[in-house]
Amino acid sequence: MKSFSRRNFLKTGLAVLPVPFAATAFGNAIKKHKPLLAFSTLGCPDWTYSQILDFAQLNGYNGIEIRGIQRQIDLGKCPEFSTTEKIAASLQQATDKGLRFVDLGSSAELHHANVETRQKNIAAAKQFIDLAQQLNCPYVRVFPNSLPKDDQRKATIDRIISGLLELGNYAQGKNVKVLLESHGDAVKTNELKMIMDASKHPHVGMVWDVANMWTKEKESPASVYAQLKDYIFHTHLKDFKYVNGKEHYVLLGQGEVPIFEAIDALYKGGYKGYYSFEWEKLWHPDIDAPEVALADFPKAMYKHFGSVL
Repeated sequence: MKSFSRRNFLKTGLAVLPVPFAATAFGNAIKKHKPLLAFSTLGCPDWTYSQILDFAQLNGYNGIEIRGIQRQIDLGKCPEFSTTEKIAASLQQATDKGLRFVDLGSSAELHHANVETRQKNIAAAKQFIDLAQQLNCPYVRVFPNSLPKDDQRKATIDRIISGLLELGNYAQGKNVKVLLESHGDAVKTNELKMIMDASKHPHVGMVWDVANMWTKEKESPASVYAQLKDYIFHTHLKDFKYVNGKEHYVLLGQGEVPIFEAIDALYKGGYKGYYSFEWEKLWHPDIDAPEVALADFPKAMYKHFGSVL
């Protein structure tokens, strides 16, 4: 990645900030109904913590979803979160820029049958819950991954439900919710609803990854939202187009995912959470640089909300 000094960040940010809205009717509407915007640090895997905060502030973001810093996805191993004092300092640094932590993306998987592996993943999720509490972060993401197609599918789903309830109980009193992402093989609306219905808990909910579900099942996002809205507390937004039969990330609204149908369903349904851009640069190094993609997302969102308000 091209090295960015603070001066370069300031120049980039000023160049890509959304056009001021104060003098227009659109601006007045945006002020009243401004969507909360965040991005996942998957999109900027080589940026320092300070660069992440600077860019977010300068480009009109409200929050940050932490999924690793400088390619370290075990957040406890990141210098910024390695001690109580550093956690407090990192929180203050974000607060000083008008930003909040909106989600911590753990790697905890809840589908494993092996007892040792399962315990390791549950323990990792609990560490993230503890960190989220210290960062005043409301959500920790966990996920299912592999759901077998044979007679073990129900048993796997039962383990996911059990894991969510265990983590929900652990999060009780910590002002944190554990959110299951629609991910991997768990992307069918009816299965997700069954899991969430069985996992009803004041500290359990869902991350709706729109593209993860649509690219595999092609269900209408409006229909998905209608069935799962009671459980959706956070979102992952991204867009794809197919190139030679493979999914290729593109800027929001330039692909084949009906992403704005999902955004409209959220907004009109009274969703109060963050619209979080998940540009998976860490996993897909060939896609556009974060300076391009993370700057484009707020502009695309403001442009769209101007048309629907």
